[in-house]
Amino acid sequence: MYLEITTRFRDALAKHIRAKYHLELPIVLERPPKIEMGEAASPVCFELAKRLKRAPRQIAQEIQNALPPVPGVAKLEVAGAGYLNAYFDRGAFWEAAQTEAKSGDRKDSQNRLSHKIIVEHTSINPNKAAHIGHVRNAVLGDTMARTLRQAGRNVQVQNYIDNTGVQVADVVIGFLHMEKRTPVSVKMMAMEPRFDYYCWDLYAKTTQFLAENKEQAAKLRGDTLKAIEEGRGEEAEVGQVVADAIVTCHLRTMARLGIFYQLLARESEILHLHFWDLAFAKLKETGTIQFVTSGKMAGCWVMPWKEEKSGVNAESADIKNAEGTEEEENTQDKIIVRSNGTVTYVGKDIAYQLWKFGLLGKDFHYSKWPKAPEGEDVWSTTSGENDPHAPPFGAPAKTVYNVIDARQAYLQDVVAQGLRGLGHAEAAENSIHLSYEIVALTPRCAAEMGYELSPEEAKKPYVEVSGRKGLGVKADDLIDQLEAAALGEVQQRHAEMTPEEQKSTAHAIAVGALRFFLLKFTRNAIIAFDFKDALSFEGETGPYCQYAVVRIRGIRRKGVEAGAARVAVTPETAQKFLAGTEGNGLWEVLLAAGSLDYAVDAAIVAQEPAFVAKYAFQLAQAFNNFYHKHHILSEADEQKRAFLLGLTELVEAQLVRALNLMGIDAPEKM
Repeated sequence: MYLEITTRFRDALAKHIRAKYHLELPIVLERPPKIEMGEAASPVCFELAKRLKRAPRQIAQEIQNALPPVPGVAKLEVAGAGYLNAYFDRGAFWEAAQTEAKSGDRKDSQNRLSHKIIVEHTSINPNKAAHIGHVRNAVLGDTMARTLRQAGRNVQVQNYIDNTGVQVADVVIGFLHMEKRTPVSVKMMAMEPRFDYYCWDLYAKTTQFLAENKEQAAKLRGDTLKAIEEGRGEEAEVGQVVADAIVTCHLRTMARLGIFYQLLARESEILHLHFWDLAFAKLKETGTIQFVTSGKMAGCWVMPWKEEKSGVNAESADIKNAEGTEEEENTQDKIIVRSNGTVTYVGKDIAYQLWKFGLLGKDFHYSKWPKAPEGEDVWSTTSGENDPHAPPFGAPAKTVYNVIDARQAYLQDVVAQGLRGLGHAEAAENSIHLSYEIVALTPRCAAEMGYELSPEEAKKPYVEVSGRKGLGVKADDLIDQLEAAALGEVQQRHAEMTPEEQKSTAHAIAVGALRFFLLKFTRNAIIAFDFKDALSFEGETGPYCQYAVVRIRGIRRKGVEAGAARVAVTPETAQKFLAGTEGNGLWEVLLAAGSLDYAVDAAIVAQEPAFVAKYAFQLAQAFNNFYHKHHILSEADEQKRAFLLGLTELVEAQLVRALNLMGIDAPEKM
């Protein structure tokens, strides 16, 4: 509701300035620091003053007197040296917020449903169990997709499966060359529920073995990777078994957190359906990539281009590398095809990105994933026959969000440059890298997970983990421990619950704790995860927000049990209770409840899901302050009691909606 009124106010100001002063100016709105100063303020008169050579306050007074009425705005005042402060009609806001909360629909005047958006997230290498860093990726992507849908966007969620990459090849080497297993025995092992855990350890052992045998490693990796890409021999057979089984494990893990996908886009089809061949031909034809004939990259296809990054000319750096005289840090990232003919991750990603925007002239074949989480339809690309009932995944997107960690920023730049080189500047501009920093552990959390820390590590603010070395927190282990901790608390507080109710409640608390903890930090912040901090019922946590909903539901139940009569609250009645000094406190709660649309819009514009978490916490905090100041059910004035109950239920509806955007459920009791 807040966003709707401020948008009207902004549009009215722009229209008036255009008509009166014949100027097109961007209208910036700010939230005043105090409620007594209104709900929205614009400094536009200061910019007008520069253009018109007049005093800003004089212009502000002129606009105040001439601006036509704006629906939802009760009055306009001039403040300070020339601010225009808008005061909302509190009674009308009450009525509109009630209507919006009941419908839950976001009116989209721009018909954005026709504007397809792809959010690609999770994208874990299918060679081992998911870890906590992968969970941050998935939670960010899932929340961004939910937020975009709340704003009326047409969103499709994809999970890119790198089933022909080096990491899968390493596990294949581990099975075939280190453990001497047959494809049949690997298939039998893949049926075990903890197959991803086994591969976690095997991957660490294999990378250590290859690091210690570098001469053997290069040929072994190259041959295995080539066989997997070409789909031949035992290597390809084992690679497919490993990747498919671990993808199923990943789907099961993410389903525990309420995270699901519409399409699994597998890298193998980019090769087998000749997506890459087509993209490769286009890249060569346009000169976007070049063949290197000498130096360290001899025999490779690379993507040289001029860039302004620390004063480095990437094109000249590549030429110097070709001569073998100098090596630039990011050069290896721009290799598109290796000298042995295998395609790098970034090369296949360029083909995939072209397909997303409908620029390749080809489409995948699709089939349902055979072992999707119960009750979910998950589709996958396939080299087999196309299922005619598949959704129209090939329809081009207008915007693509790629959720990938910050360490791969340069690779994302290479993909975007590939699109530009092919003449698709708009697609490159609409390829959004939703980056994020690593997730580490507090020393206390690392110790609780069973890691032995040196005295130096124990003193650090956080402990980094490494999947390549086998050091890390597996996502399922983390969820298990959170659920166990939450269950102990629930059993202590609610012995009257059945075991099933206790487990369900503990699961909701654990998921809420984890997802909120990963979302409350901005994407560029390194997270040091801690069990105690995440599960706290106090402070900026998921359980704190969940408990506010539980408290509201308790109030409603008590009201029903006490037979509290409900009367209609008109805008005029609401206006009466929202007026004056006491009314300001109630108005702040109402304004917070009616500002979800503003938080959603801010999260999308800034590409920062943390804004939704901040909104939920501040609304829960505002309600708790309100709860301690007002005796809702014992209020003697029948109309005021109805108003307080209505305000309470409005907070519940908006807080539940905000939590849902983060994939968090509020249990009935905590």
